[in-house]
Amino acid sequence: MKMMVRMGMVVLLLALGCNGPFFVFPGGALHGPAEPPPGNWSGVGDSGTVQLETDPSDPYSVNVAYTVLDGKLYINAGDTETEWVKKIIADPRVRLGLHGEVYDLRAERVTDASEIKRFGQAWTDQSMFRRDPAELDQVWLYQLVGR
Repeated sequence: MKMMVRMGMVVLLLALGCNGPFFVFPGGALHGPAEPPPGNWSGVGDSGTVQLETDPSDPYSVNVAYTVLDGKLYINAGDTETEWVKKIIADPRVRLGLHGEVYDLRAERVTDASEIKRFGQAWTDQSMFRRDPAELDQVWLYQLVGR
């Protein structure tokens, strides 16, 4: 039992020692020089996981799923106003860690019903466990664009 507690403490200390997020634990600032964002995100694949840093004054970073649709990069919190969503509402400037690169971006909330519907089709095609945002009363969907 003591060995399991020690191993858990080691994992926790390693997680806290990282600046970015660690699995499901949020982190702080992402480090590295910012690269110019691509004009078209299709080269990063249709979907995956990225590190998202919000709140430049007190960096807060998390791992979130992304989807690329028509060369545009989207992140989705569904109908949950998560901590990172609250921080984006306060300041839309974000940093994105993807494939070893860091990008300075701005999160723009998507409210257009037809765009949400198109995104929802791509989103739900990726997994049978994903809810279609077009069927939700409130959607926290963001497109990430250059600053």
